[in-house]
Amino acid sequence: MRKEIKEKDFIRQPNYPGGQKALKNFIGQNLKYPPAALEEKIEGTVFLRYDIDYKGNVVDVKVLSGIGHGCDEEAVRLVRLLKFEVPKVHKVKVVFHKNIQIQFKMPKQPAAQPATHVQYQITEKKAVKETPETQNPAGGYHYTITW
Repeated sequence: MRKEIKEKDFIRQPNYPGGQKALKNFIGQNLKYPPAALEEKIEGTVFLRYDIDYKGNVVDVKVLSGIGHGCDEEAVRLVRLLKFEVPKVHKVKVVFHKNIQIQFKMPKQPAAQPATHVQYQITEKKAVKETPETQNPAGGYHYTITW
């Protein structure tokens, strides 16, 4: 009689579709920096604990350590959007507890471009008798720029 191969873990942990990299991308794309935090230039990390039900939905989120100014509420909103894949094992309905850190960094401001302002004026030139020195042998235009 064959011996049954046992799985390494009786209950397997839920995982985010696409792995940790996809989870970080999702958070980066959906994070909306709170206006109050932008005004006060608040940066930091919000530590959260959340529960995942047997269907893969986030059912409860608690802020363990926050930074305020709307960042805590934004982190909770983001975590509630997450959807996990939960492997079905032995038809047991389990609630999983996980921790996550969401980091808030001020968005980078584009470097200020130096303003380049060019002013020019077109004036008519009095008729001057052309000499070989002032004549343009190739034809075309002749410009003089004075700063």
